[in-house]
Amino acid sequence: MHTHCRSCYNRRCGARVKAGECCPLVACRLHCGALFHLCKEDDHLLLCPGARVPCLNAAYGCPAQLSRAQLAAHLRACPASAVVCCVEWNRWPANDAHSYPSPDLHRNLMREYEAGACRNLDLALALKDQERLFRSLKMKKLFPELTRSAEEEEEEEEERKRKEEEEKKQEKRKAMLEREAAPKIWESFSPFQVNVTPEEEDEEDELSELEREALARKPLDVSEPRLQNFSAWESMFSMAMGGCREAGRNQNQAPGGTEKPGCATLVAADVCEVAPLWRPPTEKAAFEYGHLEPMKIVAMRTFKVPSSFSAKQNRIRNPGFYKRDTKAVDTSDLQGAPQDVPVWEEVQASLLCSLEKEQRGHLIAEKLCTDGLLQDEGTQTFHFLSTPFASAACLADLTAGREAELHLQLQLESVSNRHHKASSAFTAVCGHAVHRREYAAHYKNAHSDIQMSVNGWFQHRCPLAYLGCTFSQTRFTPSTHQAEVVFTEDLGCFQLRPVVPTAESRFDALSSLPFELLCHMATFLDSLSLSQLALVSRLMRQVCSTLLPTRGMVSLRWERTVYPGRGVRWSAEHKVWHFSSSFSAVDAWKFRDIPPMSEHLSLCPYYERQSRSERVLLPDAKCKRQRGIYSNHQ
Repeated sequence: MHTHCRSCYNRRCGARVKAGECCPLVACRLHCGALFHLCKEDDHLLLCPGARVPCLNAAYGCPAQLSRAQLAAHLRACPASAVVCCVEWNRWPANDAHSYPSPDLHRNLMREYEAGACRNLDLALALKDQERLFRSLKMKKLFPELTRSAEEEEEEEEERKRKEEEEKKQEKRKAMLEREAAPKIWESFSPFQVNVTPEEEDEEDELSELEREALARKPLDVSEPRLQNFSAWESMFSMAMGGCREAGRNQNQAPGGTEKPGCATLVAADVCEVAPLWRPPTEKAAFEYGHLEPMKIVAMRTFKVPSSFSAKQNRIRNPGFYKRDTKAVDTSDLQGAPQDVPVWEEVQASLLCSLEKEQRGHLIAEKLCTDGLLQDEGTQTFHFLSTPFASAACLADLTAGREAELHLQLQLESVSNRHHKASSAFTAVCGHAVHRREYAAHYKNAHSDIQMSVNGWFQHRCPLAYLGCTFSQTRFTPSTHQAEVVFTEDLGCFQLRPVVPTAESRFDALSSLPFELLCHMATFLDSLSLSQLALVSRLMRQVCSTLLPTRGMVSLRWERTVYPGRGVRWSAEHKVWHFSSSFSAVDAWKFRDIPPMSEHLSLCPYYERQSRSERVLLPDAKCKRQRGIYSNHQ
């Protein structure tokens, strides 16, 4: 930096050019209009609005390179500018004590759903929330005593592999016997003669890998000649123990030659760590603990009272003054046979335990420690037909092969006054990733207009639905075009399905159009339609890929990698381009041209009419005169 240029900011500087003091004025080569001394050109490029720089979201996957003046405007269309919708809503079980359950309606709806004749928005959304809830309920957290341990699963896996190996061996032996028993008529006509060696014949009887592992884990029978080699090792360990004992005595002695009380047991505990690895079972231990017991304390619940503990004989301070009996609070106290224990259903028991933990903060069978000496334990036994559970099993795995049932209410709540919303096990989250420019329309149309108004307003059910009637009708449609609101179960989102006349087409008319025309037609589709169009064919996938930089989103795919000696690290391996699940924005809705609900009630099978033919006396009249007139008329 020159001495004059260091403090010169004048655009009309007329200083004389001199080596080491001043350099000439130059204009920005990117034509931004700035004038500066030549030595400040590198510093100017750090702030020049015309310099090409990467996007602000380059670390999140955006590959755009543009001028610095266009960064703010680019963020509106940046593919890495994505937002995850965090809208939440609550659902309660179908058999809730605070509501009016309608099992007939749920049963009829699920029957029509299995037949493919039910397209109700509230039912589809409730089933999606139920699937997410069942996958979040882990059986190991709810019923740890009924879950198989990792050792048991390993043993079962080894047993299964061993059985498979035995079956393969039996099949091979059976095939060999069949070959030996087969007639050897065609041997003389064979042009090739194959000689089988004894080594190749014994390959069938070789040990498998599981058998080798079982043989390695089996304890070996140590004979007397082999035990003689341990004498040298015993002498080495004895010398090491003597040195440790002498060092402990020197540490315990005070300056006056007296021994420090209470330290001998600690040194003995340290010496026990270098005890010989092998010792005959008849030999007694050389070191014993005095009044101290080794204990590894991790938390308050792992602390146990030492056997040498002796408190003052005070009924308040000494909890062991009273004699206590350990009793299990269990279904065994009912004094009944094991087969008389009621069988629980997994879904109802899991939902009950989840609600219990949510409202009370802990389970009934959870251990509770009041202090380091007292511990309260209680057990509650559940008897299931599918026990024991796998260690990684969830509620959705248990209900996979069963008949579909609805265990949640059709009505959803945005805010509930019966529990804290943040800790609810029955709180469902949207979780869809949408572009930042699409979030306002997504929240208004999907959540505010449709989802929160689906019960009774956007979708109208029959007033006799509590008796089991499944009739419902969607009352609204977009005001600009004719479309039907449906729920896509695979994507878990709402979408608009245009109402167009069906025409039979025997050939693909779009594929014959020019590629440029197809790209222009695809620009009129919304993000959800583009994501579905890309699954039609390879040609349509190429058409949709041209719109990814402007209409799509990019995200990083993180993968977990284990490095030996350096631990675990997460790294972004590659980028994923995709379209969001948002449909076209709807500014206003209008009522559909459908018949009113009263026409359905005239044909509803659950609407029972009672025709009265008997006469009914009218109430007494206000005056006797009118009563007399009525009697005369009668």
